[in-house]
Amino acid sequence: MSTTADTASDGTATTVPDTAPPSPAAAAPRPAEGWRRYLHAARRPRGAVGLSLLGLLVLAALLVPVLSDGYDQQSATTFVSPSWSHPFGTDELGRDIFVRTLYGLRSDLVLLFVGVPVAAVVGTLLGIAGGLSRWLGMFLQRVFDVILGFPGLVLGIVIALILQPGVSALLLTIVIVLLPGYGRLARAALLTQEQREYVLAARVLGVPRWRVLLRHILPNALDPIIVHTAIAMVVAVFLETGLSLVGLGIQPPQPSLGTLLNTGVRFLSLAPLYVLGPTVILLLLALAFSLLSDALNEAVTRTS
Repeated sequence: MSTTADTASDGTATTVPDTAPPSPAAAAPRPAEGWRRYLHAARRPRGAVGLSLLGLLVLAALLVPVLSDGYDQQSATTFVSPSWSHPFGTDELGRDIFVRTLYGLRSDLVLLFVGVPVAAVVGTLLGIAGGLSRWLGMFLQRVFDVILGFPGLVLGIVIALILQPGVSALLLTIVIVLLPGYGRLARAALLTQEQREYVLAARVLGVPRWRVLLRHILPNALDPIIVHTAIAMVVAVFLETGLSLVGLGIQPPQPSLGTLLNTGVRFLSLAPLYVLGPTVILLLLALAFSLLSDALNEAVTRTS
């Protein structure tokens, strides 16, 4: 701290410390520290298991075209029992159920990695806009309340009936269902960060509001949003499965985990593994994202 010499009325010199506002750069948490926390979360037991499991599932989905195209029909080999060449047996059209399950996983992963990031970006932007404007914030909160008032599957059924069942209806359902969570998290994080010392210091120094938002607030408000994304992945995969299970999701012949479950239930007595394969893959996918969410949440909580 710098000091300034001053002379009192009796002629003695005194030292008065300068009272300058704290530097926002010195007080603000560094964004790089957040990425270190995420890397540290991946090294934790639950994070490592979840990331490894997710990596194996993604790798299997990417490499499945090497095995087969998933649409080969052989009427002479319908409902063949499990074997080395057909680990889960074959379906009603003679197609390999194991290969079809991996193609279903591939379809689900595409939906997740497209729908959830879109919901995250749009929801975060709406939440930030609601935090900057009081009236807009109140309006958006009411819109979010209306969305939350409908169960996700019911909302998905309505959207599918309006648009027609398929990938577009599924993507729109995932985005709309996940919007309130991201919007509320972003708004709450913005309002919390605005009261921090480094933000107040930046404003005292005359830093433009947009720069404070982009450089100081947003990088330090990402923790709850990133943790929520892992949870949102689980919600999205069960939304796809539920809608496809009732015939309003991805339509045959394109496979998905929900579509395979829908078909497999009808042939449960002839091919029990028809249902078992997609169920196991679905649970492993949900488990991977749940473990990642727990690891990220623990890392963020311990360092906050």
